Amino acid sequence: MDKRGIVQIVAAAAQNGYLKGFVTGSIFRGRSKQFCVPGLNCYSCPGALGACPIGSIQALAANLSVRVSFYVYGFILLAGVLSGRFVCGYLCPFGLVQELLHKIPLKKCREYAFFRILNKLKYVVLAVLVIGIPTYLTASGGVGFPAFCEWICPAGTLEAGIPLVIANSRIRGAVGLLFAWKTAVLLLTVFLAVRMFRPFCRFVCPLGALYSLFNRVSAVHIKTERSACGGCGRCVSVCPMNAGGPDSPECIRCGKCVQVCASGAKRWSVNRA
Repeated sequence: MDKRGIVQIVAAAAQNGYLKGFVTGSIFRGRSKQFCVPGLNCYSCPGALGACPIGSIQALAANLSVRVSFYVYGFILLAGVLSGRFVCGYLCPFGLVQELLHKIPLKKCREYAFFRILNKLKYVVLAVLVIGIPTYLTASGGVGFPAFCEWICPAGTLEAGIPLVIANSRIRGAVGLLFAWKTAVLLLTVFLAVRMFRPFCRFVCPLGALYSLFNRVSAVHIKTERSACGGCGRCVSVCPMNAGGPDSPECIRCGKCVQVCASGAKRWSVNRA
C-alpha cells in the first residue's frame, strides 16, 4: 500500500473512532459532533466523531440566520482554499471505500465521452438536493429537509443505515421501502465502483462539487513547469479520474501524475508562485 492509502485509512479511522457505537447500535453525541469533518462521513454513523459538511448544510439551509451556519460555510471555504479536492483524495472515507472496491480484479469500464457530461451532475445534486430543497422544505425541529441524505447518499447507507439496522433491533423493526431504495442505490454504487474509479465522486458527490470550485486557487496543488514538460502525455494517461490536468475540477490530487513524470515537470506545491 502506498503512502496515500495509509493516510486514507488513518483519516477514516480517526473520523470514526467511537467503536462502542458499532457494538451498541448507538450514535456518538459528544461535543465533537458540533464540528464538521472534511470528507463525506455520515453524522449518524455509529463511530462518527464529527458532523458531515453536506448534512450540516442541508440542516441549516432553511435558516441562514443561524450563527453556526457561517461556521459550516467558513469551514468548507477554508478547506477548499487550502486544498481543493485534496480532501477527496486523502481524507474522505467513502472515497477510500470506492478505491478498495475498484481493486477487485474484474473487467473495468472504458472511458466514454459522455462521462464528461455526467461529471456535471454533481453540481445539479448540490444545487437541488443540498441547497434548493432544504432551503424551502423543513423537517422536524425547523431544520432544512435533508433531501440528499434522505434519498440518495450511499455513504450514509453504508456507514450508518446498515450498521444501525444490524445492531439496533428498534431501528431494524422500522425498516421500510426507503431503506430498500437506499440499499439499491448503494448496491449500484458498489457495482459501478468495481467497474470504474470513484463513480460517486465523479458524478454525484456534492461535497466534491464544492471543493472542485477551489481546485485552481487552492494553496496545496500540483504545479506544472511548462518549460520542463516534454509533452509525453504519461500524466494524462495514468490519471484515474480522467481529469486532464491538476487544475481540473476533477483532479483529487492523488499524485499519480507526479509519480510518472520523468522530466520532473509536475511537482507538489503550496503556493501559486
